[in-house]
Amino acid sequence: MAILTGVSMQNRRPLTGWGRTNATVAEVIEVPNHEVAAAVKEAGPRGALVRGLGRSYGDAAQNAGGLVLRLLGSAHQAVLDPSLATVTVPAGVNLDELLRVLVPRGFFVPVTPGTRFVTIGGAIASDIHGKNHHVEGSFGNHVRALTLLLADGSTVVIGPQQQPELFWATIGGMGLTGVILDATVGLLPIETSRMSVDTTRIPDLDALFSAMSDGDDDFRYSVAWIDPQAKGRHLGRSVLGRGDHARLDQLGPKELLSPLAYGPKQLASVPPLVPPMGVINHATVAAFNEVWYRKAPLHREGELKGIAGFFHPLDMVSRWNRVYGSSGMVQYQFVVPFGEEEAMRTVIERLSVSGAASFLAVLKRFGAGNDSPLSFPAPGWTLALDVPGSARGLADLLHGLDRLVLDAGGRHYFAKDGRTTAAAIRQGYPRLEEWKAVRDSVDPEHVWQSDLSRRLGLTD
Repeated sequence: MAILTGVSMQNRRPLTGWGRTNATVAEVIEVPNHEVAAAVKEAGPRGALVRGLGRSYGDAAQNAGGLVLRLLGSAHQAVLDPSLATVTVPAGVNLDELLRVLVPRGFFVPVTPGTRFVTIGGAIASDIHGKNHHVEGSFGNHVRALTLLLADGSTVVIGPQQQPELFWATIGGMGLTGVILDATVGLLPIETSRMSVDTTRIPDLDALFSAMSDGDDDFRYSVAWIDPQAKGRHLGRSVLGRGDHARLDQLGPKELLSPLAYGPKQLASVPPLVPPMGVINHATVAAFNEVWYRKAPLHREGELKGIAGFFHPLDMVSRWNRVYGSSGMVQYQFVVPFGEEEAMRTVIERLSVSGAASFLAVLKRFGAGNDSPLSFPAPGWTLALDVPGSARGLADLLHGLDRLVLDAGGRHYFAKDGRTTAAAIRQGYPRLEEWKAVRDSVDPEHVWQSDLSRRLGLTD
């Protein structure tokens, strides 16, 4: 590959997702926005792809034998419009950087996932969702406009009213319609940097379904941690946390001295040398789940928490994905429609008896989806869990769960997937051919490619 002038770094290196599985090698280039078009001209037959911070769990941000771009950008380039409650920001800026600018000025991002280490471009390409989907939808719902570099080197500004078909194909399009260079995003005004949180210990799955169905709409944010190893009458025992941004009148005298103070820190780091089999096993997970459930209050209202503690607890431990050892981990996330609670119950039952050691399992309620053909959220229940890649019989277990999910009218999340099939995606995403037609209109030669796109037939 030719050397590019003005590029800060160029080399071939192995890449994985956050799950640390299925590494492949690509040419990786860090490049500012104004040099992206020149860099893409160097792409060979394996095409090009933009990678953010690599927090997709599977192979969505990998491009074996091809070109991978990392966009440079700074949150100091963000342009905040307080009167409109919007920010225009380079796509390579991540939520961590952006929140450090926005929160002290009284604004919050409209949607955040369980990590703040995701770029704006990645948030749009994956159409990320958070604890507030049942109220405010996914990230794409709040994008007012974006600048997209097309395969022919031209740029277009698109939005819900500007080339809407291409806009919605880009939202959730996994970077396969072009390079998102910047975006204008609506923001949420906040009075403080604290969260007011209600926590309830839930004894079983039926009680959890009932509590979330009856009460979630009274809260902006809601999420339930589920003990995936509980069985029998304790199946689905959970800790349900719901809340909203705290108002000034909810703060005490000490907090009122700096109501918008924000400076999250990483408190620990997993060392690089972890036993090959990791430290996650049935015994350690069972102990963790028991402690986590028992330490939660039976019911507590209005507890003040920091933004990082409520939204991004795992970010407090740097490189926590290493605890799974050299085999890495698989995250499995799916959604099934309301009315298919028995399918969700069966999935949880199979997980609980499988012996797969998962300490991270969360359940949320989704509200209405948006106009994106490939956006994951749809009205229903979504479960996400991490499982060690070394778990015995894992492939058979997950393929069996796939069948349950698809038969119930559900689907899987591209940003978390690294092992499902093209057939499963065709069934789960009935508007796939519509998306392909839009993509082909702006990229007929399929310049934009990824390991995920080839595995799932998105670039056929």
